[in-house]
Amino acid sequence: MERIGDKYQLLVRRIILIVVDIMSVLLSYYGSMMLYDYNMMSWTFVYETMPIAVLLMLISLGIFTFMKLYSSLWQFASINELMNIVISTLFSTCVLVVINMITNAHLPVSVICGYFMMSTLLVGGTRFSYRFLRLYASRHDLFGRTDLQNKRVMVVGAGSAGEKILRETLNTKNLHKTIVCFIDDDPHKIGRRIHGVPIVGDRNTILDHVSKYKIDEIYIALPSIDKKEVAKILNICKETKCKLKRLPGIYQFINDEIILNKLKDVEVQDLLGRDPIKVNLDEIMSYVTNRVIMVTGGGGSIGSELCRQIAERSPKQLIIVDIYENNAYDIQLELKRKYPKLDLQTMIASVRDVGKMNDLFETYHPDIVYHAAAHKHVPLMEDAPHEAIKNNVFGTLNVVKACDQYHVKKFILISTDKAVNPTNIMGASKRICEMIVQAYDQLSKTEYVAVRFGNVLGSNGSVIPLFKKQIQNGGPVTVTHPDIIRYFMTIPEAVSLVLQAGAYAKGGEIFVLDMGKPVKIVDMARNLIQLSGYEPDVDIKIQFTGLRPGEKLYEEMLMKEEGMQTTPNKLIHIGHPIEMDIPLFLKELDELKTIAYDEDSDMRSAVKHIVSTYHYENGKQRVKRKMKQDAVLS
Repeated sequence: MERIGDKYQLLVRRIILIVVDIMSVLLSYYGSMMLYDYNMMSWTFVYETMPIAVLLMLISLGIFTFMKLYSSLWQFASINELMNIVISTLFSTCVLVVINMITNAHLPVSVICGYFMMSTLLVGGTRFSYRFLRLYASRHDLFGRTDLQNKRVMVVGAGSAGEKILRETLNTKNLHKTIVCFIDDDPHKIGRRIHGVPIVGDRNTILDHVSKYKIDEIYIALPSIDKKEVAKILNICKETKCKLKRLPGIYQFINDEIILNKLKDVEVQDLLGRDPIKVNLDEIMSYVTNRVIMVTGGGGSIGSELCRQIAERSPKQLIIVDIYENNAYDIQLELKRKYPKLDLQTMIASVRDVGKMNDLFETYHPDIVYHAAAHKHVPLMEDAPHEAIKNNVFGTLNVVKACDQYHVKKFILISTDKAVNPTNIMGASKRICEMIVQAYDQLSKTEYVAVRFGNVLGSNGSVIPLFKKQIQNGGPVTVTHPDIIRYFMTIPEAVSLVLQAGAYAKGGEIFVLDMGKPVKIVDMARNLIQLSGYEPDVDIKIQFTGLRPGEKLYEEMLMKEEGMQTTPNKLIHIGHPIEMDIPLFLKELDELKTIAYDEDSDMRSAVKHIVSTYHYENGKQRVKRKMKQDAVLS
């Protein structure tokens, strides 16, 4: 019923416009003659010239229809609509000239010029007056939206993007947003107005004008400036209690996608202030294109992004392996929608199942395997060390052996900085995985490599989603230690570097990704609280809970004995392989497997025997730390 009503309303509007245009053409025709010679106007003259007027009117309506003057949304009328009106009335004037020549009416040039100007004024005026009335009604709250209902908005960026955002707020009903001022660093713009809204100052005046204009929300409309400058502005804005939103980037601006629902909440990574890491896509494509690729753990944070970026590069076949069907199903649907021609196979399987792994490799014969399947949550693995070893170590060993048996060209292990001098069982298990990679690289024709990096923003189990939930619940935001720091990178950045490291792989390397400068976790917590419109330790408390089991204050990327080599990409480094007694190591793995599956309580000391750099708490130390942590939380 609503659609029928909308169509009826649209039809009524078009009929009204047509009637108005008929009157405009007739008034312009006779009005221009009256201006030329008032005395010539009489009912007899009107009657005699009516056939010409009607013909002019009918042809003009055809021209207006062809120029789509009856299908435009005039509430959004701009320079393009004005241009169409001028062109339409110019063609209508040309029709009058042709009729004048055919009928020998001998109309003077001044009448023809007068007709053009009057018809343009009347046809355009009726349309733009509609937009003016809507703007006036919006500004003066004639739609019934009170200032109490409206959010008062400051826009940073008085350019085209900012103007489009303002235009949408003025033209959209029930939006409940009122843009009251602009901020711009261009001194020539300050003091001027956009659609009546003042440009009040530069970034240094943001705090003053937020208070002066009682701002509720700030929109960052700077699609083309670099991330360092955006970060500087955001660091000013986060000192207010305003909700922050920003235009994602220049892409939306170029494609005319600047609408309010395209604005995204400012995230803590926007404050890191660095440009996205870029890689050489040609190098990636050269070894992925037309190859059979398998990704274990393909439904996880890193695994799913690996699948996305690989799918873009036209592999011969992509096999997703994951034990968790919900994640696997989600990425399967996404890739099928985006890449309908992709040969995609999704297998629900555990890397701990030797027989299943061998079946998959025998069936698909992958050329390249990315091994992202792992238990990675540090505190949970501290409470389940046997599961960490079974899944991470022996799951990896199963896949590594299958790669050797079925002649896979490359195997890339996704490792972690927690494998360096590990203080937790998860990190120690990943260190053993790296040792497996380096051992089998010497035993097999397959090129085995590992890629080691730190935390990724937004991944499952990372601090950002946790902090967001805690803020939504009113706090407190829990941080383990005031001095704890971590390296951070976005998931797409980390994965693109993993893919490029695979292109550099010769076998046996441990690639180390440059994660930039480390960030204090407590600073991230404060920033996220401020970006959410709250004041840290006033509106939302920050609570220090003590280091969790196996947690370090800072992570290392290299062990002392590994050294460092460079690659053509300065953000990717290579650690030297450490010499090891491979037969002894493989024997120790057999012993470790027995201990793991027997649920032996001596698991940590067995791991320590293999990973000499592993340091862990004994039972008494863990109990004392747990009691202290419980006391803090209570």
